[in-house]
Amino acid sequence: MPEYKLKVNNKDKNVNVDPDTPLLWVLRDVLGLTGTKYGCGEGICGACTVHINGKAERSCSIAIQDAAGKKITTIEGLAENRSHPIFKKWIELEVPQCGYCQPGQIMTLAALLNKNPKPSQSEINDAMSGVLCRCGTYPRIRKAIDEIVAGDVK
Repeated sequence: MPEYKLKVNNKDKNVNVDPDTPLLWVLRDVLGLTGTKYGCGEGICGACTVHINGKAERSCSIAIQDAAGKKITTIEGLAENRSHPIFKKWIELEVPQCGYCQPGQIMTLAALLNKNPKPSQSEINDAMSGVLCRCGTYPRIRKAIDEIVAGDVK
């Protein structure tokens, strides 16, 4: 099997996997980064969202051969900064219920805010609509987002 060089959470990693292996399975099964969740396997639900070169991407739909050489950030990498406003607000408002979709929610929001720190309601809706929450915690997610965007982070 070919070897792929990755930069995951600012660390160089080498993996030997089939070229068509989805990035999600490399992260979870090979590298042990289980914060990125498997939801649908088709790039629809958003549970597997990671950042690739700063952009929110569905890791279940990206073959390792297409991710090699790019900067990959997982929820674990984002969580290294415990003072990140998203984590602080998520904890303050007790956003998660089951928590399964939360890595995808957080990674999607982080990519949006990195691109545009003050997105409009429409931009927020567009970005976040692709991450499904089975528990229906959308009101708490949205409240957290609105408070973050308004700058109300303690």
